[in-house]
Amino acid sequence: MSCPCGGSPRDLIAAHSTREVVELRFATHEEHERAGTQLHGADERVEELADRFLVYAADGDATAERLTGNGLRPAAVLVRRSTLEDVFLRLTGRSLDEE
Repeated sequence: MSCPCGGSPRDLIAAHSTREVVELRFATHEEHERAGTQLHGADERVEELADRFLVYAADGDATAERLTGNGLRPAAVLVRRSTLEDVFLRLTGRSLDEE
């Protein structure tokens, strides 16, 4: 299936995102704020949303391990493949759940 915007979903993801995304959620607002300071100094592209951080990486498992090894203590860590929502966020600077 082709997208009228210039390629298949797979092509759009390859052009505008990384292979994987690490989602980090923290138990409290204070922990979220502290993590933001540390994550925004990382080499990876980081998107901060109200309830989580998205860290874009070629190898999500290795990135998650490195980040938690550097003292981050998230309440939840999810490694997943990039999606069209990640492309949308990259191109617009907004997530689909924002109003």
